[in-house]
Parts: sequence; structure tokens; C-alpha cells
Amino acid sequence: MPGITTIEWTDRTWNPVTGCTKVSPGCDNCYAERITKRFGRDFTVVTCHPDRLSLPGKWKEPSRIFVNSMSDLFHPDVPWPFVDDVFEVMRLADHHIFQILTKRPSRMKHLSGEWPANVWAGTSVENADYKWRADQLRRVPAAVRFLSVEPLIAPMGELDLSGIDWVIVGGESGPGHRPIHESWVTDIRDRCLEANVAFFFKQWGGHTSKAGGRTLQGKTWNEMPLAAVV
Repeated sequence: MPGITTIEWTDRTWNPVTGCTKVSPGCDNCYAERITKRFGRDFTVVTCHPDRLSLPGKWKEPSRIFVNSMSDLFHPDVPWPFVDDVFEVMRLADHHIFQILTKRPSRMKHLSGEWPANVWAGTSVENADYKWRADQLRRVPAAVRFLSVEPLIAPMGELDLSGIDWVIVGGESGPGHRPIHESWVTDIRDRCLEANVAFFFKQWGGHTSKAGGRTLQGKTWNEMPLAAVV
């Protein structure tokens, strides 16, 4: 079925924008870039697709939808009027939950207008140098804010989880994948438990995303924020 995905923390993907540019070390082995290059396309060309805006309204079964798995809605090359169009679609399709993940929360926080209750705001934080993104995310008035600590490529150290509802952690996958250490993962998990923040361990990673499995110390961590019910 269109949009169905094997990403463990969501049900569907929706890509009204494609293409992106690299902004930090977490982008080095970007899976979306690899997929785009297989089709002979230039991943650095950011393209808006108005023809895809109608898709969520056609999906009748309530779903969690990952917005722009192949891009970043808040890339500077995405004009604000198109961002507004995407948000209007999400507002109207309120039988779904939309999960927006960006590496550019500094732009996300400048979105004008009301933030729909069914739209979650997330940012990627791959190592301690980019924890500032969580500070920017806290300024976004979303009902649910989440961190994607994937690929986790170094210890995170102190992690302020105030104002954060959900943390996803995962190792890198694909050619040239960088290692992940159990202590880095358990440290984040323990901080989530202490702060009463939902913790989701997505994968150990490896040559493929499924290669290392996703069991952490004998348990599969599938926690979701309370607003996850659709």
C-alpha cells in the first residue's frame, strides 16, 4: 500500500518534499541520499511536490505518518507558503498523527500560526555537539516533542529532557556504518526512565538496519508518548 513503511516507530511515510543537504555528522551516511542516487537523481536538489499534498486525506485508516523521510520540511529551500500548505493538510487530516523530524529546529520554531495537536515535532541529535537542537525544539509549541538520537555516533553525556516527551535511539546502518556502544544507549535509556520520558530503541544497526536486531539487555523498548493513540 502507498506510504507503508517498515520504520518501527511509525506506520506510513509521506514525502511532499524530497532532497536535502548535509548539516552535521549524522548526515554523513544518509540513507535517503543512497536511495536517491540509485535512481540517478541529485539528492541536493530540494523539490516540493504539490501533487502529493492530497495523499493523507486519502488514507482512511488512522495512522502515524512520518513527514518527509526523504527530506527535511524545514530546509531553507522549502518556501514558507509550501510549509503552510503542508500544515493545512495535516490540520485537516486530524484522524492521523504526523511526525515531523528536522535537523533544523531553529527554523521550525519560527513557524507562524497554531501548531495542530495531531502534529508532533522532533529533531535529530547524533552526539553531544548537537544537543543545542533540543533547546531549540523546546521553543516549538507542539503537543508532543521528540528526539531522534539516530545515528547515535558518540556518547551523549548530560541530556536535558525537560519539555521532551519521547526519545528514539538507534545505531547507524548501511555501508561505512559507525559503531554504537551499549553504554551510550543505556545511559540515554536510564535518563529517560528517571525523567519519565518514553524511550524507544529502534536498532543496533549494521550493514542493514535489521542486522543487529533491536533488543537491549533482553528487552524490546517500544515506549510511545501518551498521545500516540490514533
